Amino acid sequence: MEKPTYVLVHGAWGGAWCWDQFTKDLDVRGARWRTVDLPSSRIGIDPLSDLAADADVVVSTAADVDGPVVLVGHSYAGSVITESAPRVADLVGLFYIAATVPEIGQSHSDTARLVRVRTLMDSAIRVEGPLLLLDLEIAPLALYQESSPELREWACSRLSTQTLASFRSARTAPSVQAPRRYVLCRHDQALDPSLQALVSQRCDEVVEIESDHCPFLSHIDRLADILLG
Repeated sequence: MEKPTYVLVHGAWGGAWCWDQFTKDLDVRGARWRTVDLPSSRIGIDPLSDLAADADVVVSTAADVDGPVVLVGHSYAGSVITESAPRVADLVGLFYIAATVPEIGQSHSDTARLVRVRTLMDSAIRVEGPLLLLDLEIAPLALYQESSPELREWACSRLSTQTLASFRSARTAPSVQAPRRYVLCRHDQALDPSLQALVSQRCDEVVEIESDHCPFLSHIDRLADILLG
């Protein structure tokens, strides 16, 4: 079977930079990958950029890939890859990392509210008009508590804004037949593990790991083993 290309889709407030450490490991393993920058997470972008705009970027990136594609979505990007999936021609899998998996008609926010547990990340979010900002005193421990202080500082210096529209726009795309795998992060303080346990039931396979919200920084080898296994 031809090797797939993994289209790596970052979560809210992030960017393609999120995967910089992880893709070094993928290169050593000979894996093919692409990254994207979601419009909803770009400073200065249209504040009305929503789930559909993000999905368009993922679909466009996948269209430039020769051969089979696996969509990989972290956190909010679980909603993005779910919305993108029906328009990816040679899709062979969906891979969710501590992510929301909305049903049709649900938004990321709707899905995140299925379990009423307040997380450290909830305390970090600030609403300013059409944008969501992060308190950088709180966010590092919500996102990266198991990464080194140096990595936390590196990542936090790159965090962006996030559009409110992206969190509130609902999934419209139908389901696809491709296998769906879920990595549940048991130490997560951004998307509560009990919520992950609930939404991961919508996938075909679930792997639990002892990790914070961002294992592509804190548990690189383990995550790569699961992705490529």
